[in-house]
Amino acid sequence: MTYVVTESCIKCKYTDCVDVCPVDCFHEGPNFLVIDPDECIDCTLCVAECPAEAIFAEDDVPADQRQFTALNADLAKIWPVILERKAPLPGADDLVKTPGKLQFLER
Repeated sequence: MTYVVTESCIKCKYTDCVDVCPVDCFHEGPNFLVIDPDECIDCTLCVAECPAEAIFAEDDVPADQRQFTALNADLAKIWPVILERKAPLPGADDLVKTPGKLQFLER
């Protein structure tokens, strides 16, 4: 099993999870983070660190967010690894719980 970043991260991109990841499995896009399923060791450390509550175990991804499992795997192949914490995107605190953000995902 791996972990999956879901919709709550879009347009927020909190990177608290990056600090605790022991294997550098996070990849960074313009306004979203993803987890490389081939690198994730299922340590669970990132889940508690995510202020957006956007990270789920693959088996626990909400039904309406299941497309993010494949999206994480696909985007991890083309986006660079992120190795250190950065400031969240402007307005992240206001947008974190906004539903329906998939349309705003920048690839």
